[in-house]
Amino acid sequence: MDNISRLEAIISDDPTRFRLLAIVRSLGLPDCWVGAGFVRNAVWDYLHGRDASPILTDVDVIWFDAQRCTPEQDEVLEAVLGDLEPNVSWSVKNQARMHAQNGDKPYLSATDAMRYWPETAMAVAVALRERGSLEIAAPLGLDDLFDLVIRPAGKFATEKTAVFQSRLTSKNWMKTWPKLRLATVAGHPIRSEKITWAHAHILGENH
Repeated sequence: MDNISRLEAIISDDPTRFRLLAIVRSLGLPDCWVGAGFVRNAVWDYLHGRDASPILTDVDVIWFDAQRCTPEQDEVLEAVLGDLEPNVSWSVKNQARMHAQNGDKPYLSATDAMRYWPETAMAVAVALRERGSLEIAAPLGLDDLFDLVIRPAGKFATEKTAVFQSRLTSKNWMKTWPKLRLATVAGHPIRSEKITWAHAHILGENH
């Protein structure tokens, strides 16, 4: 089974995550995905032989619409999702505006924005489509996620190394998932050109 099929099975077999994806789909937002810890944690739990752990962190919803890219619009959507499911913490970010906050050039789409996320294993998102199929976006590939590798992506391997190191400390991933391993040697971050920038892996209907 390839990694795309494995990821589809992991998410499909998780009733909580599948239900949350259906709730997000009900908003009808363009170029909309749920990613980051929502996907990453599920895979790492699976690879550690555990049942899926409770969703204790934000459920990160990303979408892209250049005509509605205000923080207030995202806050409205968070409130709507909170009414539909108040037992999780929702984070909604229109990626059409996030480049300014992150100091990047304008993003072309939600999946393009994922190329600028801090770690390769984080840059994976899923969406539930109308026919019940899952679509998977992984612009930096799925290898590191399934190989249990924590690797800084893009600028987080160079000028933003301090941010990556801060996240590594605060998130405490390696204590939670002890099979994880770092792709860098302390004090010597991997250079950005050594990172594989793969095309998105897509499953299901075309996006």
